[in-house]
Amino acid sequence: MNQLPALGAAFEGGFFGDRFTMNGQVYGVIWAPKSLGQTKGTWLPTYTAVPAARSCVDSMANTVAMAEAGSEIAKWALGLDIDGRKDWCIPARDILELAYRRFKPSSAENAASFRDGDNASSIPVGYPYTEELPAQTEIEAFRDGGPEAFDQVYHWSSTQYSEDLAFFQGFYDGYQHGYDEEASLSVRAVRLIQLTA
Repeated sequence: MNQLPALGAAFEGGFFGDRFTMNGQVYGVIWAPKSLGQTKGTWLPTYTAVPAARSCVDSMANTVAMAEAGSEIAKWALGLDIDGRKDWCIPARDILELAYRRFKPSSAENAASFRDGDNASSIPVGYPYTEELPAQTEIEAFRDGGPEAFDQVYHWSSTQYSEDLAFFQGFYDGYQHGYDEEASLSVRAVRLIQLTA
């Protein structure tokens, strides 16, 4: 693909959210429209180790493993059909981090606690946040109050942290950590499309 759309532009059933690397290849992130691709729920109904959901980047593999372990939010994501696209999943930790870095809805200072924002998969590689960076997005649709703005709450990733915790991304100040899998958090679906052969 020679020319990519601008960040936040309508593309491939959703909105373009930048590039990342996985297994030596370059992929693009496509965020689902908020009205069709957002839900809330628990990561798993009971504490269960899901070894196949430990990737920080392979969102689809994580989501399939979650669904097989009984996750309702994973089944929801895999069942989505948006604009004829049926390959939606729950973003892995590094993919979800990119959403905050590129589409931060608020003007709040970032948490900038231990390694918040560290992202080995993004292009370029993401370093930990400072209190000022990333700044609030300039893309109106994704700013606080915009139709596609990420809610300023914790969002689940598909990356398991431990048997009873999974990674989340906060969308108020960027705080990242593991959260109780039986808690109900927001989820925004994503597609990952390969850009290089």
